[in-house]
Amino acid sequence: MSSLACGATVVLYDGSPVDPHHLSLFELAERHGVTLFGTSARYLHGLAAEGARPNERYDLDAVRTVTSTGSPLSPSGFRYVYEHVGRDVHLASISGGTDIVGCFMLGVPTLPVYEGEIQRPGLGVDLAALDARGEPVESGPGELVCRQPLPSMPVRFAGDPSYERYVNTYFSTYPGVWRHGDLIEFTEHRGIVVHGRSDATLNPGGVRIGTAEVYRALEAVDEVIDAAAVGRKVGPPLGQAVGGASDEEVWLLVVLRQGHDLNPELEARIRRAVREGASPRHVPKVVVNVPELPRTRSGKPMEIAVSRLVNGQAVDNVDVMANPEVLEEIAAALSARGEA
Repeated sequence: MSSLACGATVVLYDGSPVDPHHLSLFELAERHGVTLFGTSARYLHGLAAEGARPNERYDLDAVRTVTSTGSPLSPSGFRYVYEHVGRDVHLASISGGTDIVGCFMLGVPTLPVYEGEIQRPGLGVDLAALDARGEPVESGPGELVCRQPLPSMPVRFAGDPSYERYVNTYFSTYPGVWRHGDLIEFTEHRGIVVHGRSDATLNPGGVRIGTAEVYRALEAVDEVIDAAAVGRKVGPPLGQAVGGASDEEVWLLVVLRQGHDLNPELEARIRRAVREGASPRHVPKVVVNVPELPRTRSGKPMEIAVSRLVNGQAVDNVDVMANPEVLEEIAAALSARGEA
């Protein structure tokens, strides 16, 4: 509605972005002279993996801005857009939420674009990264919070007259401060790097690491087209230093390009890529090949659902899943591996 209020024409595409072919959206952009091309990181990463070159096939001179959302756009994803979509476009990786009907952070046309970074918080957004004590994190990852209200934030949940679910969802970690559930880091440019969902953060040996770091490292492995890194709880407890919590192993579920199998050589290359591209702590203990990963209807990855399966728990949010049938396939793959 805001686009229409600005006098813009909105072009919508209903269906799979790779049907009838991988560049259908760019064909549409050429046909209608699209100036702002909104897409997802998953789509761009998929095109890069396919070796697609949209600007060689279509006239995309009208495109001035490319926005990417759904999951963090990797540094190589930034390079792909500038090499194969447009050299002078404004690439704006954006992040927010359906629940706030907007973005916490997004692009700024008057500032430089740095690969792997979202440029700035949105206008009027009091964005911060906090540690477990509620103190601002000056360097390194922290919890994404918004310290002041936004007009589009929900004020209650339907069917929650006592506000209990509402408070538990957003304000239980930092009283009076909205915690969104993402792990972010401010860079030296004052840009923002999203490390993934904080509730899906890996914690091997008591060291907190973001899943996005694993996924960026996997870009060096062409056979891997999708992945989910989760923590599998193991004992014995680590001790009082981490509150007596159980330790975690990193488990990696991968979707491979058609025609490839997870043989010992490929598994070794996956582990080596993660070790070299992230750190030894990120290296998965177990790698499992699955046909597909669960996603929401809007295409966002559901790492928590995968984590619950890996830890032998029931998945309780199937109603928001676009492909619930994949849960049985993942469970079967874990069982076949003998690790479920």
